[in-house]
Amino acid sequence: MSRLSSLTLKTWWWLLPLLGATLLLAMSTGAYPLSLQRVAQIIITWISQADISDTDSSVLFSIRMPRVLFGALAGAVLALGGVCMQALFRNPLADPGLMGLSSGSALAAALVTLLASSFPVLSHPLTLPLAAFVGGLAVTGVVYTISNRDGRLRVDSMLLMGIAMNALCGALLGLIMVMADDTQLRSITFWSFGSLGRATLPSTGLLTLSMMLPVWGIWKIRKAMNILLMGETDAMNLGVKVETLKLILVTSSCWMVALVVAQAGLIGFVGLVIPHISRLLFGSSHHQLVPSSLLLGAIFLPLVDTFCRTINAPAELPIGMMTALIGSPFFIFLLIRQRENT
Repeated sequence: MSRLSSLTLKTWWWLLPLLGATLLLAMSTGAYPLSLQRVAQIIITWISQADISDTDSSVLFSIRMPRVLFGALAGAVLALGGVCMQALFRNPLADPGLMGLSSGSALAAALVTLLASSFPVLSHPLTLPLAAFVGGLAVTGVVYTISNRDGRLRVDSMLLMGIAMNALCGALLGLIMVMADDTQLRSITFWSFGSLGRATLPSTGLLTLSMMLPVWGIWKIRKAMNILLMGETDAMNLGVKVETLKLILVTSSCWMVALVVAQAGLIGFVGLVIPHISRLLFGSSHHQLVPSSLLLGAIFLPLVDTFCRTINAPAELPIGMMTALIGSPFFIFLLIRQRENT
């Protein structure tokens, strides 16, 4: 494996053309077939600002392209969130869900769904994603605040608090599901499984703008992330502002992941699986791990989504369920491998 890493350490740039090919493939595949040539022709025509108003272009720009682009951005964000959490906890089995973000988002979304029948104002299409976003950040804020003692973030306390908040939100979510009627229960369940079907060009643009600053911040601290893996004491002795670094890792990861969860629902295991694949291919240095995880996540999620919407077309499999089916065996493999190495 070390030989493989040494051969591929500086070659993650080849993921860029692979990403482009993946996006074109995903845009051309679906219940309404579009050839790769036709997709390229429509895009070139659009770039040249010529008139395009046929059915193919409508399907591409109104349905297929927003979904594929949002999926690529979401996969990149979820993967990078996993890199941040694994650096923070110094544990390759960590992911953003440990902070209670996903459970907080699910609880807020379920609560809005339950109350929408009594309060019509909550039926607005933007209410549910906004509530999920706020709910996820609120739970994460509680975990962070309680774990921050005398200006120092205790990672062990944060892990325990995350477990406790996940359990509490899960219990409250179960209570809401018991109180919900059949229609509300289906809505809550569908959202919890995750889907990219609600993606639009405005939501894709919003995610792009909102993730730029966190991604830039993580890129700037990648050297400090490498040093943090040596331990907090050694990192401080080498001049790293450890508490500031922790704050950047937590806020950047949770902000980006909350944006994705608010729009697409719960999509698990991407933040666990992708960083591990990146380590196997490009090594453990965050100079390679950060960009390669971004690109692999952007490749992985559109491919999974393409499978979900074509394997049983016109019916669509929930993407969160599929990532769990892929990620759970991988997680078990990692646990077994870690046990054998200790």
